[in-house]
Amino acid sequence: MGNKLTGKRFQMDVGVLKTELDFESDNTMTFKVLEGGALQTKGYSERVETTIAEIRPQVYMVAWKEVSGATVTHVEDHENEIVYSNATLPDGSFYTMTGTIRPISDHNQ
Repeated sequence: MGNKLTGKRFQMDVGVLKTELDFESDNTMTFKVLEGGALQTKGYSERVETTIAEIRPQVYMVAWKEVSGATVTHVEDHENEIVYSNATLPDGSFYTMTGTIRPISDHNQ
């Protein structure tokens, strides 16, 4: 295991978007939209290839590109349960969001 996120699931809430993040391996994650606002359809799910860098213990930068062409970069502070999210959508619009990230479970429980 290359990072401590692998095998864990989290719920992210940035107000306009709530998702479940399932870190399946060191470089793959599936996200599921729980509430999408205007950004994404509720229930939408996608498996993406991720790049994950540990900034310090319990703080990670996680980045991916979606099939739509959208790009997303998070700074996830798991110690303080804060997420900073930046997303660029295919139409060029850019979103900077801050919210919470909380553990749901891990696959080993």
